[in-house]
Amino acid sequence: MLLSALLTGLVLGGTYALIAMGLTLQYGVARIMNLAYGDVIIAAAFGAFVLFNLAGLNPLLGLLIIVPAGFVLSYLIYALMLQPLARRSGDRGKLEVDSILATFGLLFVIQGIALVVFGSGFMSYSFLAVPINILGTPLAANRVLAFALAVLLGGGLYLLLTRTRWGTAIRAVAVAPGSAPLVGIDVDRIARFAFALGGALAAAGGVIISMYLTFSATAGVVFTMKALVVVIMGGVGNIPGALAAGLILGVVETLVASFIDPGLTLAATYLIFLAVLVLRPSGLFGRSSS
Repeated sequence: MLLSALLTGLVLGGTYALIAMGLTLQYGVARIMNLAYGDVIIAAAFGAFVLFNLAGLNPLLGLLIIVPAGFVLSYLIYALMLQPLARRSGDRGKLEVDSILATFGLLFVIQGIALVVFGSGFMSYSFLAVPINILGTPLAANRVLAFALAVLLGGGLYLLLTRTRWGTAIRAVAVAPGSAPLVGIDVDRIARFAFALGGALAAAGGVIISMYLTFSATAGVVFTMKALVVVIMGGVGNIPGALAAGLILGVVETLVASFIDPGLTLAATYLIFLAVLVLRPSGLFGRSSS
């Protein structure tokens, strides 16, 4: 039973890590605290649901449509709504406040459209809902596939950030946005690209979540908070930190649900969050400012 809980926790944690990587790009690079992030995830989940049920399209193929759509939508949101805020903000603190207010409104726009189109009920579809045996423990094939996709996409993002010129520029803006222009980096362009890439990862996370979890039009706020907890735990802008923190969170939630009480999973999540904020504000894997 312990092994089953650990494996299930790793699967859930991999999904958390993937969706948190997108938010850590948006917040760590573009300096945007995106409160509508979870609603983009839910919109992508509904997209996969529609493609599967109406067009008979496998969610793996749906990724090829939904992920680029998430990139384009996030690019347009940044260019039309958030970039003007970034240009007129005198400092990072003001930009964070302005972005919170702007994306808070965007949250209700996306959620309202989803409620009108899909209603308030929970949705799901059956895809690879068959057991497979791993280390003597039965796990649903869709959960194992979700974990494999999260690892693949997360690994691809890590290689992009560490092995390409674009990745180097993104990391430079995340670490020292004021100094990046001195070496010829267009900060606005990189911020726009990072925000759009974060939206693409959110869309990928939505498709993956739809494979094995139920979801509703109002569930976005939960995923926003989970992603934010992982980002803070791992260290803002720290991709390996987000991966590790996501896995930790998924395992902790599963162990609490399995051995204590399912109703205490959120309490356990935010207890860890508060402990990190108090004891290590820079995150478990972030650099201390002292």
